[in-house]
Amino acid sequence: MIVQLLNMERQLLPLKMPSSLTRQGKPVYEKLKHMRTTKLTSSLFHAAKAYEQAGMMLKEMQRLPEAVQLIEKASMMYLENGTPDTAAIALERAGKLIENVSPEKAVQLYQQAASVFENEERLRQALEMLGKASRLLVRGRRLDEAALSLQKEKSIYKEIENYPTCYKKTIAQVLVHLHRNDYVAAERCVRESYSIPGFNGSEDCAALEQLLEGYDQQDQDQVSEVCNLPLFKYMDNDYAKLGLTLVVPGGGIKKKSPNATQDKTRGPATVGSHADEEEDEYSGGLC
Repeated sequence: MIVQLLNMERQLLPLKMPSSLTRQGKPVYEKLKHMRTTKLTSSLFHAAKAYEQAGMMLKEMQRLPEAVQLIEKASMMYLENGTPDTAAIALERAGKLIENVSPEKAVQLYQQAASVFENEERLRQALEMLGKASRLLVRGRRLDEAALSLQKEKSIYKEIENYPTCYKKTIAQVLVHLHRNDYVAAERCVRESYSIPGFNGSEDCAALEQLLEGYDQQDQDQVSEVCNLPLFKYMDNDYAKLGLTLVVPGGGIKKKSPNATQDKTRGPATVGSHADEEEDEYSGGLC
């Protein structure tokens, strides 16, 4: 039914309500009818508003893909009208609608919104959209794309001189790279971050160096210890999970206690020597 409505709008069919429409579909048809009339007789902005409202009506009918399609069209019209902020807000709204149904589509919408905000030099809003996209990419295990998205975030945070958040993004990047089994990229990420003011010598830097050392030495205990630090555990949930599930290559090694090492060096005690010890113990008689 919704596809029928969209085809009618695209093909500019006569504005006569089809008898095949259900009672539920009639309000949407009326909105599309108004939308087309407005588009032809009024401003582009009001036509875009009509598209967006029709999309929200489809949302109430739980026809989310079709709703997003109309809202995307509205955002394009907002851009043509010279109101990019409204276009970006519409794209964000569409992303929220579809996030639980199609995270892939939501990522695309958030990235488009971020691009519009960035072009308008509204960098904080752009970062918010990029952050949503990055978390969805991590959640969907699209780690190559997540690494690129996080790099984009970090670059903008550095541009606006929000250095502490750059440190947090570096942690997230390293976790993503290690889950990609790319130690070289993780190490390079930390090395490049030394150029960020205050990073070298920070708690974040020290923890990452310890993490990389443990990972390189296949020391699972050290890696787990670092990833259980509050610095890691209180990150956004998607990144905290990366830390808690990080396993070194080959399953890792466990640290052995010094006593165990000494016992192994001495080797197992013989029966004869054990008997000699007992004889020595009682050689002086009982007290």
